[in-house]
Amino acid sequence: MTTDPTLKAAASSSPVPLDLIIQAPKALLHDHLDGGLRPQTVLDLAAEFGYSDLPANDAESLGRWFSEAAFSGSLERYLKTFKHTVGVMQTIPALTRVARECAEDLASDGVVYAEVRFAPELHIEQGLNEHEIIEAVLAGFAEGVAGAAAVGRTIRVGVLLTAMRTAANSRHIAELAVEYRDRGVVGFDIAGAEAGFPPTRHLDAFEYLRRENAHFTIHAGEAFGLPSIWEAIQWCGADRLGHGVRIMDDITVDSSGSASLGKLAAYVRDRRIPLELCPTSNVQTGAADSIASHPIGLLRKLGFRVTVNTDNRLMSGTSMSHEMDLLSQAFGWGLADMEWLTVNAMKSAFIGFDERLEIINNQIKPGYAVLNSELVERMSR
Repeated sequence: MTTDPTLKAAASSSPVPLDLIIQAPKALLHDHLDGGLRPQTVLDLAAEFGYSDLPANDAESLGRWFSEAAFSGSLERYLKTFKHTVGVMQTIPALTRVARECAEDLASDGVVYAEVRFAPELHIEQGLNEHEIIEAVLAGFAEGVAGAAAVGRTIRVGVLLTAMRTAANSRHIAELAVEYRDRGVVGFDIAGAEAGFPPTRHLDAFEYLRRENAHFTIHAGEAFGLPSIWEAIQWCGADRLGHGVRIMDDITVDSSGSASLGKLAAYVRDRRIPLELCPTSNVQTGAADSIASHPIGLLRKLGFRVTVNTDNRLMSGTSMSHEMDLLSQAFGWGLADMEWLTVNAMKSAFIGFDERLEIINNQIKPGYAVLNSELVERMSR
């Protein structure tokens, strides 16, 4: 095995082959359960439970439809694709299956820690109550984690309960998040169309969560700009920002490439507030023009606590490995960058400090060390 320090440094900063990216331990903070179904599962559940509105009748065509429909440049149009996934997730067996497959799919992609969010209020159309819905999802994740372990893959899944910002159920969902926080729920979120629905409409929920020492993130700064981010942080006290990509509106880059931060951007960086960036999704909804011009490149250089996420794996036709591969190609990022991003995510996770540290020290760092050695060996041949 080579010990050439120059080669080791080159390997650490070189673009990474996809097979090594897939092997790399990854951490995911922003993934929607109803946005990550397998196309075949959508078809199976639709047939099983009598859902007849699907736009395609085979898995390949259906997967392509979701991706094409979501690539609209509009968050509102993007969100309409969820009619079909939510439509087939209205029974206990369906919810359990989707959660089980989610854990299995993430584990097979090298994800060792994931926070997956869903909105219980979207799954009551056939008479289920919120407790039944939450317990069905938690049971599915437990099955998926056990199934992954049986084939030698370790994954820890934490659930975020989401309230829809266009509705008025946020305090109730927040109370459920606290009720289930020792049973697999690790935090709370609000999601949905931003424009016209500021996070301050849900102050009661956020004040309750702070009193209960509970964690929460807020979708902010995706389709709407700085006011959404400012309210999420300063009025609501968000621990993290879901997306937050529009923080770029408070950063000025001059002709020489030098960046100047406004007061809000500086506050976000200084306070180490994590940004749950979702590159492919951000391009789909028009929050970024392309992967190559995505703000994550500059935000990483400026030292913001950026994390990489999938958002909706079905709609974006993506995975954590795919997102990392796109960024490696676009910015020349190597294993050192990927490890930095992964550790960022674990530092920002809504589980206890000891457990976060255990995953960082016993899974992430050793995993990247092995991969770096493998890449050095390949480069020396």
